Amino acid sequence: MILVIDTNRYRDLRDHVLEVVQIVQTATEVHIPFVVLAELKVGFGQGKRKIENERLLNQFLSQSGVHVAFPDATTVDVYSNLFVDLKARGRPLPLNDLWIAALSVQHGWTLYSRDKHFDHLPQVARI
Repeated sequence: MILVIDTNRYRDLRDHVLEVVQIVQTATEVHIPFVVLAELKVGFGQGKRKIENERLLNQFLSQSGVHVAFPDATTVDVYSNLFVDLKARGRPLPLNDLWIAALSVQHGWTLYSRDKHFDHLPQVARI
């Protein structure tokens, strides 16, 4: 399974939540969306363990099978289609999460997040 992890699941992984560690270890690939990196770095910058958190993130990103996911023109199309659909249904998502969903849908990756608002996107495969 190719996995996309959200910010909250990365934090769970860092906190050694057993279920999360096991799921991430069974993935054939793990993708960290660019917006998750941004959210993490904002959190690091506001915390007291910035250097340690950066070191752990860089260590994670350097593992085989772990990749940073960036948008391309197709991602932008998927993003806009999801946005319009959600707005029409009165179910907007936070914009960062919409990028995560767009990358997941575009590539057929399985999203791993605790956020319930992804439930409004049946086209997003989830754990």
